[in-house]
Amino acid sequence: MRRFADTLWDLLSLDTRSSRKARPSRKRPARPRSEAMQKRYDQLVIDMKEAWGVKVHKWRSSTSGCAWELRDRSGHVTRMIESPYPRGPMSCVVFLHEIGHHAIGFGKHSPRCLEEYHAWKWALREMKARGFNVTPAVEKRFSQAMRYALSKALRRGLKRVPDELVEFLPPGTLHMAKII
Repeated sequence: MRRFADTLWDLLSLDTRSSRKARPSRKRPARPRSEAMQKRYDQLVIDMKEAWGVKVHKWRSSTSGCAWELRDRSGHVTRMIESPYPRGPMSCVVFLHEIGHHAIGFGKHSPRCLEEYHAWKWALREMKARGFNVTPAVEKRFSQAMRYALSKALRRGLKRVPDELVEFLPPGTLHMAKII
């Protein structure tokens, strides 16, 4: 079997499969989702879009999101988000976090990492208030996101760390930041 191509066209016909047999996947089969729970998530999406006037630009397949506002020349504001569609606690908190940016208001909290903190806190409060499960994985994600946001702010020159964010300082950096 040839392993190297003489020309670029030969790349299309190369057999790159290994002679070894592939190991079978050990993935656990996914649990079927509860229809009742999915209906609650569906209703949450409807309620949040209506309550905050948010349009979904795109449903993401990853557990990341983005929120922004568009302003036209007349001053009309269109609120937009991208997030995963809520199907479980993790995608639900990411969705609510993006809605939270609109709920708390853009630019109301400075520095930006403090806005992230308030959007996360808003999302967690909403989940609890609406009876959705806040799992240890969701709380871990919040903590990781806050550590990342604060580290990024420090790399970009943040001089004063808000009190709410002190617990998320990277190890060994408490002495570097002046606390507000």
